[in-house]
Amino acid sequence: MAVVAALLCASCTQPEPAPVAIVGHAEKFDPQADPGQQVTAAISMAGQTKRRIMLDVGGEWCVWCHTLDRFIDDHPDLSAAIARDFVWVKINFSPENPNKVFLDRYPSIPGYPHLFVLSDAGELLHSQDTSELEEGRSYNLEKMRTFLAKWAPR
Repeated sequence: MAVVAALLCASCTQPEPAPVAIVGHAEKFDPQADPGQQVTAAISMAGQTKRRIMLDVGGEWCVWCHTLDRFIDDHPDLSAAIARDFVWVKINFSPENPNKVFLDRYPSIPGYPHLFVLSDAGELLHSQDTSELEEGRSYNLEKMRTFLAKWAPR
């Protein structure tokens, strides 16, 4: 369930689609997206909605990235928690565009997908190696619930 963000135009009552803010986890990783602009839009949205920001770093090439998306889709309680508590932003990392300059400001990434939890102001709160949330060929539901609850805004 991908939900595209809409922001209200200051001078009108018509919703205006936000070009870079992504809410929901099912959007694709876009090698053409500017991660700085994505985070700036996410900060604006997170501040307005009292949510935290989750940077999901990976790529369309990443099997585990797709596994994470399916896992979240298969667990409506996780989808609901994410929509309520986080502005989820997919940051592309691929041979086509590794976004090196952007990602160099964060701790090193041991594998993909990788999650960075940011405050509503964009400050790094936590770096999460998703292999710690895995179980078999998927993810562990209780570990994922615990992770999301721990980093949800208070």
